[in-house]
Amino acid sequence: MKLAVLGAAESGVGAAILAQQKGYDVFVSDMGTISPHYKEMLDTHHLAWEEGQHTPERILDADEVVKSPGIPDNAPMVVALREKNIPILSELEFAARYTNAKMLCITGSNGKTTTTSLIYYILESAGFNVGLAGNIGRSLALQVAEIEDKGDRDWYVLEISSFQLDNMYDFRANIAVLLNITPDHLDRYNFEMMRYVRSKMRITQNQTADDCFIYWADDEYIPSQLATHDHGQRMLPFADHQREGIVAYGQGESGNDSYGFADGAQLKVDEPHPFEIALSQLSLPGKHNLRNCLSAALAALAAGVDEVTLTRCLSDFSGVAHRLERVGTFDGVHYINDSKATNVDACYVALDAQTTPVVLIVGGLDKGNDYSTLFPLITRKCRALVFLGANNAPLHEVFDNLCAEHGIAIADTSSMFDCVAACANLAQEGDTVLLSPCCASFDLFKNMGDRGDQFKTLVRQR
Repeated sequence: MKLAVLGAAESGVGAAILAQQKGYDVFVSDMGTISPHYKEMLDTHHLAWEEGQHTPERILDADEVVKSPGIPDNAPMVVALREKNIPILSELEFAARYTNAKMLCITGSNGKTTTTSLIYYILESAGFNVGLAGNIGRSLALQVAEIEDKGDRDWYVLEISSFQLDNMYDFRANIAVLLNITPDHLDRYNFEMMRYVRSKMRITQNQTADDCFIYWADDEYIPSQLATHDHGQRMLPFADHQREGIVAYGQGESGNDSYGFADGAQLKVDEPHPFEIALSQLSLPGKHNLRNCLSAALAALAAGVDEVTLTRCLSDFSGVAHRLERVGTFDGVHYINDSKATNVDACYVALDAQTTPVVLIVGGLDKGNDYSTLFPLITRKCRALVFLGANNAPLHEVFDNLCAEHGIAIADTSSMFDCVAACANLAQEGDTVLLSPCCASFDLFKNMGDRGDQFKTLVRQR
């Protein structure tokens, strides 16, 4: 059997190593430049590879192809593969063939990394043999290859993007978590929202009566999709507030804490096992994190975690880098790194959580954003907007009139150094500088982590 791998980064190299271990004749191809780290891994395993091109004769001769999720379906080589009816798989689909571990899978437009990290932390603390993979951590395929002689894991906790789901066919999530569906990556879906929705719902495919589907019941799109994605699995809906049919929720009077409740409110779970914890004990603040904690509690209980461990983990989990990460206070100004906010809804959540005047950093590679939902928050909370991107003209078209009308300053920057300097100049004592860009980072940075790291470094150098 011949296997071609398109893309030679974490997922592609992991898939290549596992495929070789399972007896495939493997060829790895990347249109870009392969990093020295991954070249060394390929050479160590004596894998054939190329960079800067896709050689049709080597790829179109394959029995199967594992494709990096970053390669779009309209890429010429992908089109050619489909014309020849050569199966195209994601790394997760391929790796799952070779493990008997159960799969706990998280997807959604926002909150994936925080929730995935929290669930992994809970399961690991409960004593399970658990791996972390997907869009976070190390390649699932590489972990499966490495553990072959050590006994299988109990669980893999996977953060899964829509791009990965698009090339998953036989994969089965024993516990599937769908946090929300809001407009994101629409440039990859021909700007058709329902195509994106259908992609996200693929997380339920192949589930059986032995499995669980955890979902946010207040989402605009998910409830309408349930009838066509009911495979007999146990449905576990969660919501901000209790009502009929909801099995996990916040309970208490409305109030002014970060979750929107008064003192004494609780996070409560009725199924699959009763559980409750005071909201004041949760380590992650904010309404969005209440939802993350609700879904994580449901997933953990469904996986068999005990109440004592769950309570402790929800109380002491410290969060993840680049998601509402407090950088520090300098000259009386608070700096927050929310570089993971690569869409409008994530920025909305971050901006809504602020209680002081904000200098908001936005910009990068736009993925088909509709910024209008931010307008009320910007006019109410922002002192200034700082644009950070290689091309800020689209942002000026959207925001210039709004900001002029409400006396909100605008600064235009194309490097993180200039951006941080502009923020320091515009912010007043007591303000918050919030990096929550709404956009992808690849116009100026290696990735969103690089963007966040540069922000933190330059802020701390001031």
